Amino acid sequence: MENEDVLELQFQQLGLAQFCVAVLEHALPLFRTESLKVFLRVLELLSENILLLKDSVSEEVWVDDSIIGWELKEKLLSSLDSLGDTLFYHLNNSSSDQSEPILVNHRLAYIGTAIFTIRLLQTFVPVEKASEVLPESTGAALFHLSLDLPFSMAFQSIHESAAAYLEQLNSENYSVYKSATRAVHSIECTCTFLKEVKMEGKKNLLELLELADQAVGSLSYHQHLPLVKEITGLCSHIWKSAQASPILQAESQKGFLKLLSHPLLAVKVETYACSLNIVKECLGIHNVTKPVSSICHGVHFLLHARVLYEICTFGLQDPEEQVCSAAKDILVYLLQGQLMMTALTWNTFIDALYHVVPILQGYAGTEGTLGTCILQISETANETGEGILPRTARLRAALRLLFTKQQMVRAVAVKHLMWHLANEEGASTKRPVLEGGVLSTLSTLFVIDKPIDMNLDDTEKSYFKVESVTKVYTILTSETVDIVLRKSAAEQLAVIMQDTTMHAALKSLGVIEQLFSFISECVTNNGKSKDCLLLPCLSLLRKLVYADPLLRHSLAQQPSLLLMLLRASLIVKENKGNVTEAAALICLLLFDEVARMDVWIDNLPSCLVPPSPFSIPVTVVRRYNLPFHVMTHHLVSPYCTVLPPSSDPLTVKPAWDMLKCAWNRAWYNGIDLLLEQMMIHEMETEEFLDRLKLSPVESLMLKVTHVTTGLQNCLDTINSAVAHGTVSSVLTRMRFYLLSDKLSLKQGPDSSKSMLKTLEWRSALSRFLQVLPACTDDEKLLVDVVVFLNQFFKHQSETDSEDLQWILEVVLKQETKPLLNVLVRTESQVQSEAEEIQTVINQRLQKELTGFFNTVLHLLTSVTDRKCLILAGPFRTQLAAKLLGCLRVSDAPRFYGLPSLERTLRGMVHVTVLPGWSLHSPTQEPDSLCTKYLTGLLEVISSFYVEWGRNALSFMGKGVTKSAVLCLLQLSHEMIAQTKTEDWISSWSLAYDQNTDEQAATRLGLAWLIPLWFDRDPEVRFASLGIGSALTSVESGCIALAASCQNISGGLWGTVLNILLDQLECSMVRREAAFILQNLLVMPMPANIEEAKDFAWQSPCVHDEDSGLSLVGLPALQALLYHCQFFEHASQIVKTCYLGRHSFDLNYPRASITLTGNITEDFDDTMKHWRGPSSLSDHSQMSSSLSTSSTLVLPEDRAERQISAFSVSRVHAPDTPTNRLMAQGQSDTDTSSLSTEDSRTSGMPQDHCVIVTPPLLSAISGLLTNLLAVLPECTLSAINQYHILSSLTSLVDASLLERCFWELRSPSSTPGYREDIKAQVLSLLQYISCFSGLLQSCLIINHDIINQEEVLKPLLTNVFAILSTHLKDHFDAEVKSTLYHTWTDLFMLMATLLRKNSQLTFPYVSTALRKHWTSFTGTISACVQLSTTDCFLYTSALQFLSVFLSEEAKRQIQDSTQLSSVHNTGLTELLNESSGSQLCELILQSFERKSSEDVLKKVAASTLMSLLAVSSSAQMHALHAGLVDSCVEQMKHSHAQLNLDSLKPGKAAQRKKEESVTRELKMAMQILRNCLYRNDECKVAATDTRLVNIVHALWSWFLTDDVLMQAALQLLCVYTANCPTACGSLCWGNGGQSTSQRGPASNSLVHSIMKLASQKSPENSSIQQLSFALLSNLAISHDCKGVMQKSNFLQNFVTLSLSKPGSKTINPLVNLWLKLLLNMSFGEDGQQMILKIHGSLDLLTEMLQYKSRSSKPAALLILHNICFSPANKPKVLAHDKTVEVLSACLESNFPDIQAIGASALWALLHNFQKAKVTLKNPTIKRRVDEALTLAKKDSTRADEDPMISYKLKCLENLTQILNS
Repeated sequence: MENEDVLELQFQQLGLAQFCVAVLEHALPLFRTESLKVFLRVLELLSENILLLKDSVSEEVWVDDSIIGWELKEKLLSSLDSLGDTLFYHLNNSSSDQSEPILVNHRLAYIGTAIFTIRLLQTFVPVEKASEVLPESTGAALFHLSLDLPFSMAFQSIHESAAAYLEQLNSENYSVYKSATRAVHSIECTCTFLKEVKMEGKKNLLELLELADQAVGSLSYHQHLPLVKEITGLCSHIWKSAQASPILQAESQKGFLKLLSHPLLAVKVETYACSLNIVKECLGIHNVTKPVSSICHGVHFLLHARVLYEICTFGLQDPEEQVCSAAKDILVYLLQGQLMMTALTWNTFIDALYHVVPILQGYAGTEGTLGTCILQISETANETGEGILPRTARLRAALRLLFTKQQMVRAVAVKHLMWHLANEEGASTKRPVLEGGVLSTLSTLFVIDKPIDMNLDDTEKSYFKVESVTKVYTILTSETVDIVLRKSAAEQLAVIMQDTTMHAALKSLGVIEQLFSFISECVTNNGKSKDCLLLPCLSLLRKLVYADPLLRHSLAQQPSLLLMLLRASLIVKENKGNVTEAAALICLLLFDEVARMDVWIDNLPSCLVPPSPFSIPVTVVRRYNLPFHVMTHHLVSPYCTVLPPSSDPLTVKPAWDMLKCAWNRAWYNGIDLLLEQMMIHEMETEEFLDRLKLSPVESLMLKVTHVTTGLQNCLDTINSAVAHGTVSSVLTRMRFYLLSDKLSLKQGPDSSKSMLKTLEWRSALSRFLQVLPACTDDEKLLVDVVVFLNQFFKHQSETDSEDLQWILEVVLKQETKPLLNVLVRTESQVQSEAEEIQTVINQRLQKELTGFFNTVLHLLTSVTDRKCLILAGPFRTQLAAKLLGCLRVSDAPRFYGLPSLERTLRGMVHVTVLPGWSLHSPTQEPDSLCTKYLTGLLEVISSFYVEWGRNALSFMGKGVTKSAVLCLLQLSHEMIAQTKTEDWISSWSLAYDQNTDEQAATRLGLAWLIPLWFDRDPEVRFASLGIGSALTSVESGCIALAASCQNISGGLWGTVLNILLDQLECSMVRREAAFILQNLLVMPMPANIEEAKDFAWQSPCVHDEDSGLSLVGLPALQALLYHCQFFEHASQIVKTCYLGRHSFDLNYPRASITLTGNITEDFDDTMKHWRGPSSLSDHSQMSSSLSTSSTLVLPEDRAERQISAFSVSRVHAPDTPTNRLMAQGQSDTDTSSLSTEDSRTSGMPQDHCVIVTPPLLSAISGLLTNLLAVLPECTLSAINQYHILSSLTSLVDASLLERCFWELRSPSSTPGYREDIKAQVLSLLQYISCFSGLLQSCLIINHDIINQEEVLKPLLTNVFAILSTHLKDHFDAEVKSTLYHTWTDLFMLMATLLRKNSQLTFPYVSTALRKHWTSFTGTISACVQLSTTDCFLYTSALQFLSVFLSEEAKRQIQDSTQLSSVHNTGLTELLNESSGSQLCELILQSFERKSSEDVLKKVAASTLMSLLAVSSSAQMHALHAGLVDSCVEQMKHSHAQLNLDSLKPGKAAQRKKEESVTRELKMAMQILRNCLYRNDECKVAATDTRLVNIVHALWSWFLTDDVLMQAALQLLCVYTANCPTACGSLCWGNGGQSTSQRGPASNSLVHSIMKLASQKSPENSSIQQLSFALLSNLAISHDCKGVMQKSNFLQNFVTLSLSKPGSKTINPLVNLWLKLLLNMSFGEDGQQMILKIHGSLDLLTEMLQYKSRSSKPAALLILHNICFSPANKPKVLAHDKTVEVLSACLESNFPDIQAIGASALWALLHNFQKAKVTLKNPTIKRRVDEALTLAKKDSTRADEDPMISYKLKCLENLTQILNS
């Protein structure tokens, strides 16, 4: 290989994309087979191939113009075309006349091909490019697939994708698909409606109407006429009730009108027939004997204008006799049914009838029942003047009959009109006189031969002017103008009105009223003179009425106007004029009801509304003799739906098959019931069409496609099978269902596995697993069973524990254990041909069985079921023993048996992956089994690796070597955990000749590992280095491995360092090298050569041949690191880390990057999910490195196979090293040992791509941590020099983690993809943990190493974001455990950060924490809840919180003493809100649940104390939760326990018990102290619990224990601070007994405190300080001050020993007394007490003469306060030294001293005349004047410093008083 041209080889080999496409191209023709087994094998191959295609071929392949791109495109298109043809091949054969098994095979092959086709399209064909890419055959196949309803039900997501591609490919076919989908939905609505409408009980009518409306759409296909009857009946039912919802009525009417107007004749006939039946039932003659009841309300659904309009307009003229006859009968029943109707019903009918009378009268006649009934509408009874309709309506109806085409009808109309004319108001004064001649012409009055055109000019531009029109109108209306001119004006206006733009102007002049006036005058007896105006006026009025619908509506309802127009028409006729205009005008008014389309239908589209203002139905034109031509509408019903054409694509295959299947599915209420009917062969002879019934072939296809039914059929066949072949073929079908799940990404309850679990599948297969196979056919069948089981268990993300439990019981519970025994069958060396066949089958069985056991073992790594875990141990151990029996180098003389050997070793890898696999053998100890494993594996290594001169000479042994090394790696961890012998390391040694005597054999020791470290397979290198890491975790392993490397150039240290720093090596290998170095660093190292003599472990040893100098131990290690430029390389490693999941996501410049090859190959499948024992509980990384097994938590193969393309430039060593020994130091031999690294990197191209993964960085971080432990200064300096911390910090990315968590939570993620995400998450979390450990070590050594800009700010932002991560239930245990471990390390880091440098870090921590406060409190809650399972996380979280809250308390104290808060981050507000109480509740509950012996109780108590100190809301919650009471009760209990224990002195156990009680007492007092801190309500509660009494009772115990005394005094200090009630309580009671005395007790707690303060105890000054602090608090209480005075305690003040005047030091006790007296001086009684102390003024004055400022302000303030009391002023004034000292303060250099002195003098002078005399001396006045002058100069800063302002005010008033 070394002599080959690498570039030439690269061009000759196939790329991954080319290989995958070639596999696809050659495998697809095999899809066209009738054998399901062949098809399934090909599909399994291509399902794996498609995953590689997804990673190697992108969507950009279609625009790739390269040679390879064109080649790929051509082959992909050819493959897609082949898939289309294959789909048609199986589709056509699925419906042919073949045997049932063949049909089933073709159907399953069609399904599999379809799923694969869609998945292939999804892989590299974007939907939007489908029309440009896909061949025609594929598009046609997708069309058929989209219409395959059984397929769409079984594989919904695949079907949706097929429809999406079809939409882009062929819009016409997609339109057919959408139409079919709508029809399917309509069919489903049909059957649902029919089912629900027949259900008894209350119905949801609105839902029923919606279903009915949807159902009408598919009537033309299924023609199920009972639907019509049910809808009609429902409409009748809804309208029957008077309280029916208008919405229900409207919706039901819409559906009914659709049926009345349905284009399908059968539907229309049925609708009219059903309606007629309802009418007959409600209004039939059989009801005549019954009293009028609500039964007639059943016809209300017909009594609506729209319904009657439909019946009259279209039903009466329908060419079908059945429809026409039914319509007539309905109308007759209604018109004649007044006596059968209630008044409400009849009135409803009349109201509806009014709107359709114009239509209905067209069918009036003198013959026939309907015609005569219609004539009766306009008839008026002469006696009563009443009729069916109101008077106006009857008049209009009678007039309308004059326009009919039948003379007999018009004659009847004349008779009906006579009553109206005769009874008209003023009829006698009107003309013409209704005599014989006039009446004879009336019937033909409106029979017009030449109809006029009604259209007007509606153009926007007019040729007339408004002024001209006005003048003409004036002429018309003028009475003085000649009648001829007026006639001419009228005629002109009639012409002008042809222009509609002039109508508005003319109407505004009142033309309508004027025209009515003219016509009215004409019809009077004396109006004949104006007859000439009549005709033009009628023409003019006709045009105005035609153009104005509103005018027409109003005029149509005026009967006087209609009669006037009738008389005017007679006059025109009498005058031989043309009555066309009059007839047209009357006709406009009479047909106004039907002159608009929008009256009859809602939401009419504007495009369907005629532009004309007047339009009438076509039937009116046909039935009447109209005097004009006008627009018409409603040639067909407005409610009519469009009937599909005769060539409707839905009526032919495959769409009709879709509708047929949909109908049957809906008819039987779902696919399950349909299939149930098919299974029992009881398909009912339903009344639907025969063409809708499924054929036997279609039924079979449906059963096969429906997964549950198909699986059930398979199980039934297995149970009843009598031949091996039948079971084998059925198992193939079941495997197909499982594979289709995997390919279609179907998960959850709809998956085949989930459905199979609901069936009795285990019992069906159990019988094949319980006996040894007796013949070859048995073995073949067992192979098929095992293959199915392997597939069932292999591809499920969450295995049902019951399934695992079942298979484990099958394997273990049988006495013969057939499945385990099959693994170790022996074969004869000489075999016949039949035996060879049997051997092949047996080997296949062993292969499949081993693979199945590997799958089961993998599933057992994540199972949590208790019973499965119990069975898993024996299963692993017994399987391990069986595999050990299979372990042999060769099993046939003609070959080396590599397949079976490798298979066995792979099984051993799986069986040893989890710890404890050797523990459950009933016949041998774990040591024995492990030793046998080690012996066998070392034999394999020696046979296939060592003896062959590494596998460079034997490629056949590569897989064997890899599996053997992996197994040895896992075996090493098992032996570490389980072995009982100390010298187990020696058993890992290997001899050259295993057959020679052991003493004479030359031992290799552990040297056999070293060649494996440089194997060509990265997995072998990784695993062998992992073995080294495991062995060096113990001291003997380090010594043995170092000894085995003595003859190797560079020795152990140099070799491992070379591997670690080799940039050409993959990260997983380098990581294991880092682990070895970590372990080596744990070993004790001498500091020099002298110390090395006493060490068995010589550690690194370097020697310089030129100078002869040698170094060992730590100096040698330091020299080695510098020579190798370790820290420089470490910095480069950090900078080249890639955090992504797949390296090909990176986009690198093509010009500068050349990928020469893969860094590593993929891991074996067994390594993808290899899990080892978690080391998360080990929080110490200084003692040992992370175990290799724990590093295998990550599927490192996924990370390693991704090629990073970071360009790394090599940094060369300096030309002139500063230290020759350090630069050229060598390990064990000479410096040439380190040339390997230089030679490998020197040959590396400058643009070589190096990948560094987070797991390697984790190892580097651990290595640096260990280096800090042994070489702290050197390591820390290098870390700082190369900015390693800042680089590592930049890799902590919380946003990346959050995105990964989101993807991990996403339910759409596939199992494989989820494993990739999980691997990335685990690697990132482990890196963060290791980095936090490194950073913590750095902080411990030097807390100033953190740079706030480079490290601190970005680190804190990401740390708290990670700590705020919310876990979900669907995260598995491994992710949760790793995250918890990371949280633990981060909490520890943050706590260390605050402890070491809180002044710098606290503001940044607070700011970062506030941003995530809500989420962070959720994390704290989660950590507290895990106290029983993860005590480390609980402890670290609460410790950090305690430290942080303590720092927050310090900040609050600082803020309270300053005017403004510099570092306020708002956390105080948050803690004082609900979050404070929530945290308190959480921690308090945890605290109370812990026992006193639990160490975690102290942790919780510490955190609780810190929280109570900073959060008022937490204090209030604690108060309400009874914490104050419980603490006091605990103190009482401790007191009682101490008293009881004191009776049993002398025993060690008793003393230990007393210590426990003491600890609890101290904890209770400390918690109570912080609960009372600055909280008056809590102090009141403590007072109520008689806290002082119990403290007093415990006082004797406090005196014996200084720690308890300090806690008690601290509690009392907090309790009495600013609380007079608490202070007073200390003066009352004794011994815990309540008292009724009026004054303070003589033995109160105050006396005890004063006694304690009076003691001389310099060695315990803290107690004395606390005592005085408590007395200072008590000094604000009058009672306490009285006790102090009466007890002569205050006299101790004057006995203090003072230093000499001018001394800079002062007795500490002085300050304590001054603070006490200062507090007393705030009250006048206290001032009197101070002055009563003999010599107090002298002593205070003397203290002011000391140079130390510690006591001066306090003493001065005491004198200052005394000066304010009038009673004290004479005493002060009489003391000359005091006045002198006060005045001298004005000359002080300190502003506060000056201000106090000036204020005191001002107080003495105020209202005290004697003081004025005394103080008015030159010295004092001079001092005051000088001080005032200086103060005025500083007045500019008065706003900044209030002290200056106050001092100036005092001096000004002092000056004023002295000058007065």
